[in-house]
This record gives sequence, structure tokens and C-alpha cells, in this order.
Amino acid sequence: MKDKDALNVINKIFNAVFEKDNPYTLTEILEIFAFDMNLPKEVRDSITGETTWADSINGGKFIKNDNLSKKDDWMIERKNINSLKDIINTWEKINYRTTERVYDSINVSKSDTIYRCENVYRSTDTSDSKNMIYTDSCLNSEYMLASKRSNTCSYCIRCDDSKSCSNSYNVICSNKIINGMFIEDSYDLYECIFCSHISSKKYCIANMQFEKKEYYEIKKLIVDWILNAKYTK
Repeated sequence: MKDKDALNVINKIFNAVFEKDNPYTLTEILEIFAFDMNLPKEVRDSITGETTWADSINGGKFIKNDNLSKKDDWMIERKNINSLKDIINTWEKINYRTTERVYDSINVSKSDTIYRCENVYRSTDTSDSKNMIYTDSCLNSEYMLASKRSNTCSYCIRCDDSKSCSNSYNVICSNKIINGMFIEDSYDLYECIFCSHISSKKYCIANMQFEKKEYYEIKKLIVDWILNAKYTK
């Protein structure tokens, strides 16, 4: 997935969530919205020297998954072993941390541990999903940005530990949230903002009930504040 394609996906998410085009570059998106995400890091393939991406950089040597598969046999000739140090030294010569582990997926870049996905950009541990940007441990989702540990969600930004949410921003530990912003520990909300620990409500702000017209007037101010203040840090 190229940078341009990632920005196109982000723009669709912004339109669904904020009803505005994305005004930011990929670097700005990373700094503003995905600043605390556990994302793959850039490393070097220890054999080819090419850039690759790993979800863990604790290993000293790396090898891209595509390059790993090019070598049919990793067995080596038996040597005399006189100590545990001999074993460790031999193991270090053949031990590489595999990177960019992408399986049964298409159009994936700068990512590691991706399963059965399509259109993924710099994400990790993501499966059965499409159009995912800066995500960690998400599944069965689409058009997600800077989100983690969420399931069956779509068109969300910063959706964490949540399920069945759509067109929402900054949702935590919640289920069935539609067109929500700043929602925590809630269920079955439609068009609610700054709400926590409530269920089956609509047009609420800070757990207070508003009329539909007044709600949308306040929502517009909040969206402008989000996109202009770069408050997220």
C-alpha cells in the first residue's frame, strides 16, 4: 500500500467521522492521532541491507519474510560441540528475527503479522480486515485509523478495546457506538459526545440530553476544535 493510497483511505475515514477532508500529511496523522500506538519499526534486513518492518526490534538480526522463503534449507553442517557457548555461537549465526510476516493478504506495506487482509499500512497483528492504517490487534474491521484491540468496527479513529462501532472518534471499551466522539464504557449510543457509562441514548453530550438541533450545533464546534487545536496529545 503506497503512501498516496493510505492518504486516500484516511480521507474517506475523515469524511465519515468528521464530514471533512483530511488536512494532514501521513507524518502529521502519526504524530497527532497515532502517537501512542505500538506500530512496526523500521529496521534493516541483515542479509540484503534493505529496509524492512518489524513489530519487535529486540532481536539483533532481521530478515524479511520474503527473503527467508528464498532459502530452501537452513540446516548447516554438524560441528563438534564442546560447550554451551559453542551452541549459542552457532545459533546466533543462523538466528534472524523474521519481519513483514504477511499471510494471505494483498496490498500491505510497512506492516508485520498481518493475516487475510487487504490494503494495510504500517499496522501489526491485524486480521480479516480492509483499509487499515496505523492499527494494532484489530480484526474483522475496515477503514480504521490509529485503533487497537477492536473488532467488527468501521470508519473509526482511535477506537480502542471496542466492538461494533462505526463513524466514531476516540471510543474506549464500548460496544455499538455510531457517530460518537469521546465515548468510554458505553453501549448502544447514537450521536453522543463526551459520554461515559451510559447505554441506549442519542444526542447526549457529557451525559446530558440535548435536542437534536442544539446537539448538532455543539458538535460542529467540537469537530472544529478537534481538527484545529491538534489537542490529542
